Amino acid sequence: MTGYLTTHVLDTARGCPAEGLGIALYRVSGNSHKKLVEMQTNADGRTDSPILPEGTFKTGIYELIFFTGDYLRATGQAGEDPLFLDQVPIRFGMSDPAAHYHVPLLLSPYGYSTYRGS
Repeated sequence: MTGYLTTHVLDTARGCPAEGLGIALYRVSGNSHKKLVEMQTNADGRTDSPILPEGTFKTGIYELIFFTGDYLRATGQAGEDPLFLDQVPIRFGMSDPAAHYHVPLLLSPYGYSTYRGS
């Protein structure tokens, strides 16, 4: 079995999954960023497939960019421009080539948290 990466977004202000939120995944090497994929969350706040599936998984440093501003505007939570959280970057490392890495985002208009999920 090879590793894979999943994510999901929960809107803690509204108490529901964050549907329709855009996400981009980058592989990071020094000062270089290579975009690997862009996806959008479904009704469950998850992507329809792993954001980095088995077969394309490699250990290393990655960055997920969550396009929170578009989501907050669409749900009427944005407030005035400039938004406090327009994009949320999460940089993390994956060292186990056989592991399932899960990086969730818990979001509100003025704060967020993340952790290594399961």
